[in-house]
Amino acid sequence: MTRLLPLIAVVFGAGLSGIPGLRAETPRALPVDPSDITPEVQQELEAPVPTASAEATPLPPGEVTLPPPKPNPRADTPELAGLPTGDDAVRLQIFLDEAHFGPGVIDGMPGRFTIQAVNSWNEVNGHAANDLGPVMAAARAEVTHPFAVATVPEAARKWVNTKLPYKRSQQANAKRMSYRSHVEFMSERYHTDIDFLTQINGRTLWDLQPRDSVIVPNVEPFLIERLSGARYEAEAVLQDRHVIIDTKVNQLRIFKVAPTAMVVDDPDGPVKVQANRALIASFPITPGKPQFIKYGLWELRNAVELPIWRYDQSLLDTGKRSDNAINIPPGPNSPVGVIWMGLSVSGIGMHGTNSPETIGRARSAGCIRLANWDAMRLPDYIRPGASVEIR
Repeated sequence: MTRLLPLIAVVFGAGLSGIPGLRAETPRALPVDPSDITPEVQQELEAPVPTASAEATPLPPGEVTLPPPKPNPRADTPELAGLPTGDDAVRLQIFLDEAHFGPGVIDGMPGRFTIQAVNSWNEVNGHAANDLGPVMAAARAEVTHPFAVATVPEAARKWVNTKLPYKRSQQANAKRMSYRSHVEFMSERYHTDIDFLTQINGRTLWDLQPRDSVIVPNVEPFLIERLSGARYEAEAVLQDRHVIIDTKVNQLRIFKVAPTAMVVDDPDGPVKVQANRALIASFPITPGKPQFIKYGLWELRNAVELPIWRYDQSLLDTGKRSDNAINIPPGPNSPVGVIWMGLSVSGIGMHGTNSPETIGRARSAGCIRLANWDAMRLPDYIRPGASVEIR
């Protein structure tokens, strides 16, 4: 993996070259995400803190008891027979997450993103849509311990600031856009939310401190302390990948090559399902507002960890840049999260978020938003030069 120390946030626009059918666009100010890269400025970042790969101890099955899910008339869970509950629901979400078919927040309540992830896994493995049998069998075999006890690492001290201001003008003077509590740090680390951590621990966790123990989903943690501000450069295989961003179902899908049809009609027999091995990952997203979505085929132009966010209220309100912009420092509570991946269309990119629980439920200004733990996986699959289709 080629990783170089960065410039700061994002380059927009310019022309395209070398990819037939991709549309180029002259750079211009848009009333969308106002991030922008400033090549003249370079940020001094601390070296990443080495972290042990295993910081959690699995708990025996049945050690954590989840209450029965309460009916929620506003829930987005599909009408699907056999949806798992309790430990099995957490197993399924962890299994899909670690297979890189993101189910959304791990919370033991499978919703539409979990079902979309199931169907991505089914598509790759040649199973029918909405068939829970094969994936549940795989999840039970693979995820034998759905919960673990984790220790809040000492590294959290550098990433938590309980006094992080809410006003943009004051945030500009902060060292970084840190987590506001250790429970927020641990919830994002284990791909969940504070409500679920509170539920499985049986108490509020606002007093959590380094070296304290907490029950968490037994998923591979997102280690934010390993981020250094790297800029990801093109790689031969990864720059040839293809991304489809479906704004109708709020899902990003990554293919080795342009996708093929999953269902094959055989006139001499029943409909057959064809395994689609070209699909390698999928993640839930929040698209931009409809008036700002840039449909079409674009090119990934850059990928930068820990971007600085250029906050310009005039740009957001009127679409015109002003001289009153301020730079918001990088960090997990930045509105663009911990990574920016800019496209060849001006002002549009894929990035993280400071509110993963709203993915798919709240529109962004104009870009494609993912949970930080999902956004940081993207450079493992795609690099500058990859084609990105927004539908």
